[in-house]
Order: sequence, then structure tokens, then C-alpha cells
Amino acid sequence: MKNIRNFCIIAHIDHGKSTLADRLLAFTQSVTEREMKAQLLDNMDLERERGITIKSHAIQMDYVYEGETYTLNLIDTPGHVDFSYEVSRSIAACEGALLIVDAAQSIQAQTISNLYLAIENDLEIIPILNKIDLPSANPDEVSDDIIDLLGCDLEDIIHASGKTGFGVDKILEAIIKRVPAPEGDPEAPLQALIFDSVYNPFRGVEAYFKVVNGKINKGEEVMFMQTGKKYFADEVGTLKLQQIPKKTINTGDVGYIISGIKTAVDVKVGDTITSVKNPAEKAIEGFEDVKPMVFAGIYPVDTEDYEELTYSLEKLQLNDASLTFEKESSAALGFGFRCGFLGMLHLEIIQERLEREFNMTVITTVPNVSYQAFTTKNPDVPIVVNNPSDLPDPNGLDRVEEPYIKATIITAAEYVGNVMTLCIEKRGEIVNQTYLTTDRVELTFNMPLAEVVFDFYDRLKTISRGYASFDYQPIGMRASELVRLDILIMEESVDALSALVHKDNAYNIGKKMCEKLRKLIPRQMFDIPIQGAIGAKVIARETIKALRKDVTAKCYGGDISRKRKLLEKQKKGKKKMRQIGRVEVPQSAFMAVLNLSED
Repeated sequence: MKNIRNFCIIAHIDHGKSTLADRLLAFTQSVTEREMKAQLLDNMDLERERGITIKSHAIQMDYVYEGETYTLNLIDTPGHVDFSYEVSRSIAACEGALLIVDAAQSIQAQTISNLYLAIENDLEIIPILNKIDLPSANPDEVSDDIIDLLGCDLEDIIHASGKTGFGVDKILEAIIKRVPAPEGDPEAPLQALIFDSVYNPFRGVEAYFKVVNGKINKGEEVMFMQTGKKYFADEVGTLKLQQIPKKTINTGDVGYIISGIKTAVDVKVGDTITSVKNPAEKAIEGFEDVKPMVFAGIYPVDTEDYEELTYSLEKLQLNDASLTFEKESSAALGFGFRCGFLGMLHLEIIQERLEREFNMTVITTVPNVSYQAFTTKNPDVPIVVNNPSDLPDPNGLDRVEEPYIKATIITAAEYVGNVMTLCIEKRGEIVNQTYLTTDRVELTFNMPLAEVVFDFYDRLKTISRGYASFDYQPIGMRASELVRLDILIMEESVDALSALVHKDNAYNIGKKMCEKLRKLIPRQMFDIPIQGAIGAKVIARETIKALRKDVTAKCYGGDISRKRKLLEKQKKGKKKMRQIGRVEVPQSAFMAVLNLSED
């Protein structure tokens, strides 16, 4: 145990985590030159294309230092705010963390957020100044920022470059010298923390775990404490680039277990594995069910694919513990699922993975957050509203509460005015403004989560020319004046386009949505009215004009009454058509609300 080191890499997006992980693997010769490629641990096409880490990845390295062989277990974590649950589970399985800061960009919001997670778990922090080979690098100033943040000494900060491999030997030396060996009792009953799981179509669920106490043997019967399910450990082993089966995984080590689990819900990230023969008294603390932040409906384009979509979402949930879903139906779209996501990027990634990995073409409805409604009959009993159609009748409604977040934005001083204007427009209240350096400001706002869900992050990047970084954490529910905005097409409400919006913004949003839909819905042989309504009150209207056939073309002169007769006949036909006409709403219309600000 004294030669085992478990550590993770934490950083903001694009500060060079994956590149540095590649250099560590190459330096310790954990992979051959033939196997080596950029972003080696990012094994999804999506991760490579976007240059982001979506999943945590674990890999074991062996390194000889001063004549002794050390086992180093590295867990590479995502950097985006949407995947912070993945990061928190990975941190719980480690004793040390490499805090990577870009020498050109300095400390960003997510760096601070992940650092606090690591400090809460009593991890040994090793600060690394990455990308020092860049011409725009400013190592002296950024080093001062790190010292202010961590309270460490200047000589504790390791200068490195993931691109050239400079400083990798010093990082490995620091891991061995500064990260403590795992603590645990090898004689105690088995307690192993699950920090990730993947689905193998041939072998079922593979759970990745760290043994906290005791040991796990191949073939023994184990129990998952959160679900109470029992299985035999058909195979256990360690995680190199390929899986290496072992007979026993001892205290402090990281490994995988294959036990023929076929259903996704039986394995939960953060659960504890124990032995059936000699069970542990209690599970490892820290497990919590993931709380989704954003909800959206996902429906198959063809209703016959409903079963296929169910199967696909179950498989995805295995690989992504933070996805939640439940069945729902819509009058406009048929049967589908109400899915919970950690944020808009997470929603985008899931949609894309469904299309790529499972060949599922889906329709996604307008994303919204989870509200609480209180009726005048029971003003103390909250009704959870995940879907605008669940909102009780306005006549019996006492109040609606919406989730608020504490948003932390770090930006250059010259963009403070723009950022404040954006946050106030999104109903934000400024709480604090701190100058980290003469040029960098940390702004703290209390804001409704619903305002952040759509285009906030993109607009923030635009107004700050990409320099602002954003992080948030929930701070509870607050009462707000919210109304349900319904969209009516041909005087029929389309439930998939309904949205809960603030009373002050309802008119603008309703007007923009009607204008957008007018452009997106194809013209028919009859007029199509599109209306935005709050209850029975119509607040916006647009009309898609009918396509017209020139019925008078065959009249070559003659009396005007002949033409009028033909036009009257056409008018009657149009009226009849309108009574029986059905309007096809294209998929692009359901996502139209997301980019209302583009016009």
C-alpha cells in the first residue's frame, strides 16, 4: 500500500489536462509508441472533435523512482461546469490532485470550483503551471495568483508544458513525494467506492472502484449497498490501457469488476461494494443521487422507435450516471421521455450521442428547469413542476417558486460593464465584486437558473470575447411571478412548445416565438394563425398566409362577374380546407425558443 498513489487532474476547460495526461503515460512507458495518440484517454469521437473531456477516465501507471516501483492510479476528470458530479466522485477516490493552471489564461471559475471540491475531501494539492512554452505565457503573474489562492510557496509550483513534455519528471516526483499513500485497513470488511461505470454489450456493466478497506477476490459474492443487489465477481482487475485481470485487488488500489449485471439502474456511481460473507456495517459516505438542473422532453421522430429509444437511454445512463429520465406523453409528439440534465452542454452531448451511438433521430422539446407550485388550498405542500403542462390552474395558484443559483464570473476588468448588463437583463442581483488582480475581476450574482439555461453561456463568451469564465451552484428556491406561455397553432395548443416565463418577459418572448415559428412552419393552402397566450389572453399573433392558385388565369376577358364567381368558389374551398387542415410542425420549431436572441 505504501507504494500506491491515487491522484486526479483538475482544471478549467482547455487548460491542458488531457495533453498532460498523455505526457505522463508516455513518460512512464504505460503505452507503447504505436498506441500513443493525442487525447489518448478521451475515447469518444465527440470528445476528440470538441476537444473536451466528457467522461472521467482511469488508468494505472507503473513508475520506478529511486529503485522502488510505484503504482500510480490517474483519474482524468472533465472540466466543464455541467460535469461537476463526475469530478466530485473522482476526487472522492483520490488522495491527491494535480491543479493545472494555464500560464496564459490564469485562474478561471471552474479551477476555483474544482479546487474547493478537492480541499473539502482533504486532498494534497500539487499546483502545476502548464503551457509555459506559449509566447503569451505570463508565469510570474500567474504564479502570484496561485500563491494567493492556495497559500503555497513559489517553489511548490511546478512549471510544465503538456505539448513539449517539459517538467513531467518533476510532476511524477512530486506525486510520489507529496501525495500520501492511501489509508485503509486490509483486515477490515470490504468497502469499495464505485466512481464510474461503463457498459460492455458482451459482458454487461463494468464498474470502476477504489478499495477503501479490505480486499476483493475473484469469484466471491459481493453486494451493492445502495441497491441491495448481490452478484458474483466473475472478473476483477486493474485498468491499464486494456483491462488486466487479477485474482485480488487489495486496499488502496483502483480496479474494475465484471459480474454480469445487465440492467443500468443496478450500478450507481458513488455506491459501496461489500462482501456478502463478511459485510461492512455502513456504506462509504458522500453518495447522493444526482440532481438534474435542466429538463427537456426527448421523443422519437417515428413513434415505432419508442422501444428502441428506451433501450438506448438505459444504455446511455450506464455510462453517464447524471442522466435521469421518466416516461411522458405529449399530444403533439406522442410517447417519449422527460429527461433531466446537468446543463445545456450535457443535453447537447446526450442528443448527439443518441444519434451517433444508437442511430436514434430524436425531437427535443424546449428545455426548462424544475419549479415548485403552491395552491391556495395547500399553501405549504409543494407540487413539483418539471413540465409547463403540470402547472396547476392559475385561479387556484398561490405562488410559484423557481430555483436560484449563485453564479461566479471571472472576467477581464474592461468587460465588467457588459457582464453586469447581461446578468441584470437575466434578472440577476449582484452580491459581490472582487478584484483578484488589477485586471481580473470576480463577480458574484444571485440569478434564476431558468435564465442561465438557454443562451447565457454563449452570450457571456461573446460579450467578453471568450475571456469570461462561469461557474454556478444552487442556493435554493425563491418565489417569482411566473406565468405559463402557451403557443397555439390553428387555435390548438401545442404542449411541446409551452414554457414557464417571468411575467415581465412574457410579451417579448411570446412575440419572438410567434415570429420565429412563422418563418419555420411551411405554408399551406390556407391561412395558419400562430398565437402566444397566457391563459385565455392572447398576447401575440402572427399569420402564415395561404399559398394561392391563380384561378382566374383561364378567363380571357369577359365580364368581371365571371372572375368574381371563381374567386368566391376558391374562398369557400379555402374555408373548408381550414376546418379540416392539419399543420405539420418541423423539428426545428421545437428548438426555436433556444435561439430567440439571434434575430
